[in-house]
Amino acid sequence: MELLNQNLPHGANIDGDILLMLELPENDRFFKKKKKLLEDMCSRAKHASIHSSASPGELESSLLLMLQRARIINLDELELYFGGEDVMDMVGFNSPRNEMEALNSILTAIAKLDGEHCSTTTLEELRIAAVDLISELGKKCKEESKVVTRSSCEPEKYLQQWGEDQGVKSQLEISYFEGAGRGAVARQDIRIGDIALEIPLSIVISDDLVHEYGMYSILEKVEGMSAETMLLLWSMKEKHNPDSKFKLYFDTLPEVFNTGLSFGMEAIMALDGTLLLEEIVQAKEHLRAQYDELFPSLCNDHPDVFPPEQYRWEQFLWACELWYSNSMKIMFTDGKLRTCLIPIAGFLNHSTCPHIMHYGKVDSTTNSIKFPLSRSCNAGQQCFLGYGSFSSSHLLTFYGFLPQLDNYYDVIPLDIDVASNENCADTDPTPDWTSHMVRGTWFSKNHSIFHYGLPSPLLDRMRRSRNPSLQSMTLTPENLEIELEILGDLCSMFEEMRDGLGDPELDNRETTSWDVKLAVNFKDLQRRIFSSIVASCEAGCELVECEMQRYTL
Repeated sequence: MELLNQNLPHGANIDGDILLMLELPENDRFFKKKKKLLEDMCSRAKHASIHSSASPGELESSLLLMLQRARIINLDELELYFGGEDVMDMVGFNSPRNEMEALNSILTAIAKLDGEHCSTTTLEELRIAAVDLISELGKKCKEESKVVTRSSCEPEKYLQQWGEDQGVKSQLEISYFEGAGRGAVARQDIRIGDIALEIPLSIVISDDLVHEYGMYSILEKVEGMSAETMLLLWSMKEKHNPDSKFKLYFDTLPEVFNTGLSFGMEAIMALDGTLLLEEIVQAKEHLRAQYDELFPSLCNDHPDVFPPEQYRWEQFLWACELWYSNSMKIMFTDGKLRTCLIPIAGFLNHSTCPHIMHYGKVDSTTNSIKFPLSRSCNAGQQCFLGYGSFSSSHLLTFYGFLPQLDNYYDVIPLDIDVASNENCADTDPTPDWTSHMVRGTWFSKNHSIFHYGLPSPLLDRMRRSRNPSLQSMTLTPENLEIELEILGDLCSMFEEMRDGLGDPELDNRETTSWDVKLAVNFKDLQRRIFSSIVASCEAGCELVECEMQRYTL
C-alpha cells in the first residue's frame, strides 16, 4: 500500500489507485502523541492508496497497514498509557474496543467511496476482508449466554408491543439468560451497520418530561437541584401512577436492584482489603446525605406532591439504582447532553466486545435514537451493548455485575505525586500523565528488560524520581541498580496489597447470597491482578540480575 502526502478528495483515481482516507482529527486530545506514533510507522499521509487491480495478497497487506494506522488513530487514554513508547507495540492489537473502532473506521472509509469509484470489486473485497476480521474478533471474545424460557417474560412482551405501537422498530426480542437476567436476542441475522433498534424520542424519559408535571415548579426553586435529581424524584412517584404513559415500562422494573449500592453487611465485610469497600461506603454516604437534604422537608412542605409513603430512603435508593444502571447519556439536536431512560433499550446487557458501540445521539431526520451494529449478530444470539469504558469495580457498584471477559479497564490507581515538566510542555508529544495506574500484566505485550509488563509512564516516573537527569535507558550498572530498586518497591507494595485481601480459603464460597458471591468474585479478580504484578516484578528482577552479572565477570 502506498501512502501519499498530498491532500486528495475521496474517490480520486491516480493511475488506477483507490484512495481511502483515515484521518487523525486535529482536535484529538492526544493529537501530538498519535501523530508522533504515525510518523514512527512511516504513515504520515491521511490517504491510503490501493491499486484497483491489487492481488489478494496485496489487498491483505494493504488492509493490515490501514488497520495499524486506524488502531493508533482510535487509541484512548488508557491504551496510550499502557501501550508504551514503541510504535510496534501500539500498531498491534490493543483491546476489543480499539480493534472494533479501527475496523469500523475502515468500513466507513470504504462506504464513502462505494458507488463513486469504478473499482467496486476491489472495494467489496476489501470490505469483506474487514468484516471477516470483525467476525473473527467476535469469535475470540464470545460470551456464554443461554436463553431460559420463563413465564415471567409477559411484562416484557407487553412492553415490546407497547413500544411497537409507539413507533419502536426492533430486530431484537427481550429474553431471560441463565445467570444474567434479562437481555436481548436477535430475531434474525443482523449485519454490521444495520439498525438493531430504533426508539422514537416520544417514549424517551428525559428532563423535558418533568417540566410537564407539577413538581417541576417546586423543584426548580430548590438550590442546587439538578435535572438528574428531578428525574429521580419524578420516577419515584411515577412508578405508582396507574395512569402513567410509562406504566408498562415501570411494570418491568424489579422491586430490588442488585447493585453494589444494595450490598448487605456480610458482602461489605467480604470486600475488606479492597478499594471497592471504601468506594461503596462513600457512595452510599453521599446518596444518604443527598436524601437528607431533600427529605422530609419536601414531604412536609408539599405532602400532596411528595407523599411521605412514596419518598422513603429505600425508595430513593431504588430510584438511584434505576438511573445508575439503566440510564444513557444522549446528545439531543439542540446540542445538550441529557441523561435518559430508554424503554426496551435498557434491557440490553453490557460486553467488553459489544455488538452496539455508538448510540448516544438523536437522529434529527427521524427524531429517534438508533442502535446500529458495529459487529454482526446472528439470529438467536444475545445482542450486547457497550455501556462505556468502565472498570469492574464501577460496573459492580452501579450496575451489579462483573464482566464475563477480561476487562482492559480494570486498573489500580496509584497515589504517586507527579511534578509537571513545564520546560517540555510544548515540545514533548508524550501526554503529561498526572496520575498513574497498573493493571493485570497479562495484557502487556512487552515483558523484556526495562518493560516487565508494566506501564512505561509509571516506570519512567519512578526512574526520574531517583535520577532526574536520566535521558534514556541503557544497560549500565547505575541504571540496572535503579531498576532493581523500582521493581523491589513495586513488588513489596503489591505483595502487601495482595496479602491485605486475606486468605482466599477463608472466603465464603458456599453462600447463596448474590451480593457475597459478587464480593468474593471481585476479590479474586483483585488477587489475580496483584499476583500478576508481583510475578512480573520478580521476573524483571531476574532479568536485571542476569544483566548485572555480566559486569561482574
